[in-house]
Amino acid sequence: MFENLSEKLQRVMKNLRGEGRLSAENMEVALREIRVALLEADVHFRVVKQLVENIRQKAVGEEVLAALSPSQQVVKIVNEELTKILGSHESRLRFSNAPPSAFLIVGLQGSGKTTTTGKLALWLSKNGHSPLMTSVDVYRPAAREQLRVLAGQLKLPLYAGAPEEKLPADLARSARREAANSGRDVLLVDTAGRLHIDEELMAELEELKRQLDPVEILFVADAMTGQDAVKSAEAFHKRLGITGVILTKMDGDARGGAALSIRHVTGQPLKFVGVGEKLDALEPFHPDRAASRILGMGDILSFIEKAQEAIDKKQAVEMQRKLIDNEFTLEDFRDQIRQLKKLGPLEGILSMMPNMGILKDLKNVKVDEKEMGRVVAIIDSMTPGERRNHMIING
Repeated sequence: MFENLSEKLQRVMKNLRGEGRLSAENMEVALREIRVALLEADVHFRVVKQLVENIRQKAVGEEVLAALSPSQQVVKIVNEELTKILGSHESRLRFSNAPPSAFLIVGLQGSGKTTTTGKLALWLSKNGHSPLMTSVDVYRPAAREQLRVLAGQLKLPLYAGAPEEKLPADLARSARREAANSGRDVLLVDTAGRLHIDEELMAELEELKRQLDPVEILFVADAMTGQDAVKSAEAFHKRLGITGVILTKMDGDARGGAALSIRHVTGQPLKFVGVGEKLDALEPFHPDRAASRILGMGDILSFIEKAQEAIDKKQAVEMQRKLIDNEFTLEDFRDQIRQLKKLGPLEGILSMMPNMGILKDLKNVKVDEKEMGRVVAIIDSMTPGERRNHMIING
């Protein structure tokens, strides 16, 4: 996520730190490099212009240039302006005072709407809500079947619709009634997509909006498509009034142009990002943490949240005791590897570490996660006695 942009901006900041004295001239050179880095990252030109101008106004002043550590001041300004462009603060989902709250999931075909609907349902259920999913895509073959399979994997309820319900509006009305009758507080409506924006698609979505009066209209876009995602979001917003954006495949987007542009162009927040293929790989988007990652300052808060979710506290305390008392066994080592794998891909975890001190070389570490699987397999192949006392293996 943001790897290419992060590398280039960190290089600019490093060059600034290397200057003995910061002047208006070398600040202009840095701003020019920042502009090029942003444009190469496929950030919208209007966003680049605004961002660079904001940095210039704050950074090229006597107060900053005369500071004891002007380069650090500039890093602080760039961090603040990136955060502002990304959205300033986390934008939370809204819920109706009279449940069920209807969430309309919209976007072009192939953007990942159906999978994202399942991921969002799982996230909601983990955070104290009881969602009901339904698909009103009556056009794409097996679209409703795909959501049914996802619901089965997640063990979450789905309204499949009656055989006579052929129209999206009919399905949506019945699903809302089912959610109310079954005590579900959120209704997730997976809508049909098209390969391009057309009048028929928009008219259908406008009718669904009129029928459901959704509290959230979430536009799902593929982050890898860059400015195409931004243009599509803008077009959907003009017709539907979207309330937020979910970007999928952010783990594979090294540039980050869509994430940096979408808030500024549409005026609507980026609420979630998809960071992997697994159904739990959906994260709320934190603008301040993303800005810190881009500038190599890490994202320790997200790391802590992941660790708290994946690691059993009692087990961690017991492991600590065993290490202190020299009772740590191969079984414990195997369990530690399994817990570590629950945190997600190791490259993603390492990217959350600050790029400084002894941690600065972590981003270059290549981890073959298959090797971890082999280690677990080797330990599992041992007898219980060998796992508890490895000294007996060599006689």
